[in-house]
Amino acid sequence: MTLAPDTTAAAAAATPISVPSRVGVLGGGRMGAGIAHAFLVAGAHVTVVERDPEAAAAARERVLAAVDTALRLGAIGGDRASYADRLSVATDAVAFVDSGLVVEAVPEVVALKTAALRSVEAHLAPDAWLASNTSSLSITDLAASLDRPDRFIGLHFFNPVPVSTLIEVVTGESTLPELVELATGWVSALGKTPILVRDSPGFASSRLGVAIALEAIRMVEEGVASAADIDAAMVLGYKHPVGPLRTTDLVGLDVRLGIAEHLYSTLGERFAPPQLLRDLVARGDLGRKSGQGFFDWKDAS
Repeated sequence: MTLAPDTTAAAAAATPISVPSRVGVLGGGRMGAGIAHAFLVAGAHVTVVERDPEAAAAARERVLAAVDTALRLGAIGGDRASYADRLSVATDAVAFVDSGLVVEAVPEVVALKTAALRSVEAHLAPDAWLASNTSSLSITDLAASLDRPDRFIGLHFFNPVPVSTLIEVVTGESTLPELVELATGWVSALGKTPILVRDSPGFASSRLGVAIALEAIRMVEEGVASAADIDAAMVLGYKHPVGPLRTTDLVGLDVRLGIAEHLYSTLGERFAPPQLLRDLVARGDLGRKSGQGFFDWKDAS
């Protein structure tokens, strides 16, 4: 007897991995705009919610500027209008009512993220998914304030999102296995590589990245070498694409300090922020976004 082919399995194997058709992003800053751009390029209709009309308009322009750059470099096809038509902005989380997935991308402050996530969840359909772009805060702790913690996961994107190739998929204690599988598929559909990380302080990337950066800052503080030479040691000697101090400038010294403070409180003395880092943040030298950090960014575009 000849068996019929397993058409169901064949169809499943042939089905391309895709992102949800409607994706929301809470926060349209540098990271949020990058996340919105990634899902937009992958074919989703994307809604970005910001705090007021001015911030929302700026977020839209930020996303479309990334689209313009990708089109100019030939990284994506189509035309600007086709992407602009699938991008909307708003000032209220009610705009997420039809989203299958919402990614929160607000600053790394526990109270702010908790309030933001609760506000978003209140407007989501029961079968929608919720994610945080946190780079260091506990997914389990953030989920504790949610009504549906099992539908919540960490998706840690990297800056700048359009050219980064890694996303950490961070699982909390309550995260559904189904969501973990879906999330790794979404990452692949975005053209990036997922790594699966158990919820722990700093996850994998931030913990390692901050450890290197803090030691580099201590070396500057102690006069071991200049910032440029310390970075050159890691780029030329260890083949890092960017040195730890330039990376700190790109991430933001205030962001780096916040993560270090969190790791210091959870993992101990080895993550104590150097005084130099505290001093630079206190005087407003935050890196590229302020024009000055360990390097001069005043002429950077």
